Amino acid sequence: MSVLSDFVKNRRKQLGLTQEEFADKAGVALTVIRKIEQGKENLSLSKVNQVLQMFGNVIGPINENYETRNS
Repeated sequence: MSVLSDFVKNRRKQLGLTQEEFADKAGVALTVIRKIEQGKENLSLSKVNQVLQMFGNVIGPINENYETRNS
């Protein structure tokens, strides 16, 4: 989960936005941004994707063996 939290926090900071400003722009509650950036595990996939869409990304299922097959 730290990859997601680091990604969102770093990208938000690159945009020069506070958590509150970013939440407003993403259309989610401030608590969603805080939970993502703190690495919480009980997140709504739809809310996470709503946030990631701000950067042109989404989370989806990948094959567990994908990395080993494509290394």
